[in-house]
Amino acid sequence: MAEKVARAGVRKESGYLYFVDKDGDVSRAPMVRGGSRGGGNAEKVASVGARKESGYLYFVDKDGDVSRAPMARGRK
Repeated sequence: MAEKVARAGVRKESGYLYFVDKDGDVSRAPMVRGGSRGGGNAEKVASVGARKESGYLYFVDKDGDVSRAPMARGRK
């Protein structure tokens, strides 16, 4: 089960991949589809500054906030 870490309130646009960058802020990059080339064009959308802990996966949830879930490692 995921828990909210910080409120960002980001409105997501289609065609972009939203993620939590290494600084704990919300960033986005254009998605690559078909034969188009992309990558390296990430832009910061919201400055949140969430502290990241080891063992958790951080992501932007459906409300546009930063959430985390424990990583599933070593299970069979």
